[in-house]
Amino acid sequence: MRLSRYFLPVLKENPSEAQIVSHRLMLRAGMIKQASAGIYSWLPLGFKVLRKIENIVHEEQQRAGHIPMLMPTLQSADLWRESGRYDDYGEEMLRIKDRHGRDMLYGPTNEELITDIFRSHVGSYKDLPLTLYHIQWKFRDEIRPRFGVMRGREFFMKDGYNFDLTKEDALHAYNRHLVSYLRTYERMGLQAIPMRADGGPIGGDYTHEFLVLAETGESEVFYDSAVTDLTFGDREIDYDSVDQCAAVLEEFTSKYARTDETHDEVLFAEVPKDRQRTARGIEVGQIFYFGTKYSEAMGAKVQGPDGKTVPVHMGSHGIGVSRLLGAIIEASHDDRGIIWPEGVTPFHAGIVNLKQGDEEADAACDALYASLKALGLEPLYDDRNERAGGKFATMDLLGLPWRITVGPRGLKNGVVELTSRRTGESEEMPPEAAVQKIAQIYAGIA
Repeated sequence: MRLSRYFLPVLKENPSEAQIVSHRLMLRAGMIKQASAGIYSWLPLGFKVLRKIENIVHEEQQRAGHIPMLMPTLQSADLWRESGRYDDYGEEMLRIKDRHGRDMLYGPTNEELITDIFRSHVGSYKDLPLTLYHIQWKFRDEIRPRFGVMRGREFFMKDGYNFDLTKEDALHAYNRHLVSYLRTYERMGLQAIPMRADGGPIGGDYTHEFLVLAETGESEVFYDSAVTDLTFGDREIDYDSVDQCAAVLEEFTSKYARTDETHDEVLFAEVPKDRQRTARGIEVGQIFYFGTKYSEAMGAKVQGPDGKTVPVHMGSHGIGVSRLLGAIIEASHDDRGIIWPEGVTPFHAGIVNLKQGDEEADAACDALYASLKALGLEPLYDDRNERAGGKFATMDLLGLPWRITVGPRGLKNGVVELTSRRTGESEEMPPEAAVQKIAQIYAGIA
């Protein structure tokens, strides 16, 4: 994309309403615009990153054997009355009436709707196990929406639901989701620590939140510092293997890590003093097992192998897709702007022309642009007639992982400058070598 033809309303000054880094940088980089309190329009740059994150979530869910679908944003209140949650959920639920006076709601979550779908079409244990998921907009009427997409009223979320014959099968689904989430977050350049959490209005005795450590996190967390040494890496897991998934759960949850809601001072005291940590964390996902809470209330039953009809065991599993943008920025930025991990960057590299209008510089930039595109990469070419300092400041703000700087002086020596946004290190090399190095970097990313 040529920057002169792109819609990128960059702001030079920090917006006064933005209280945290991610909100400030998303506004400054032209990624979002507030439509009303806690509700945002996603401008082209922000939308590109949102789609990259969404695609990673889809890929990892389907790798784990989960089946995508799509449910509506508006739901009938009758389903929620069946489960008993319509009155219990509280004022965060946006309740509305249609033109016929029927009670409706803008879905904050989808346990009731998916249970209704299941009970309408599944009646035998032979159709189990089954995990369905979708990525859809949700609405929760926060009393004080703030921090941009980190705590908005409208948000983009992946929520998945497993249906199993027994508790043991459902706990395997729980473990399977934990594994898939670890892979998902690491592909985005994040370390998201699974922490014992509270079930809240969804319920459930087994639940872990995934939290990214950040000073602006809304939750106080207590953990053994040894958990920050754990990485999932590129290991291959058989998602059908109960033992393999259970082993990963044991590895990543056996060390102390809890939110303030479930913190236990006695257990925390057993952690060696030099490893006891207190910090803030940003929740980016949560997994639940809640047994037969919804299936019993709503009649979601199957005929078991012995011919008896039994309620299915269920769990729900969510990832805050839009919230992840804010979390990534909170975890990866400096005083100049965003630093995107390669897995989610909106453009793979930036090209800066130091002398727009110079015949040789223009030709070299055009060739770089074409070469990167031919390799399936997306470059952002700053072809504006702006001063070099302004172009560098824009690239730093946008946070693309790699920048190729082209100028007449370097071209006389047959080189361009390749710069890492994360480290700031630069290297001069022929244009073809810069293209190949960038291609090799992205070829190694899942």
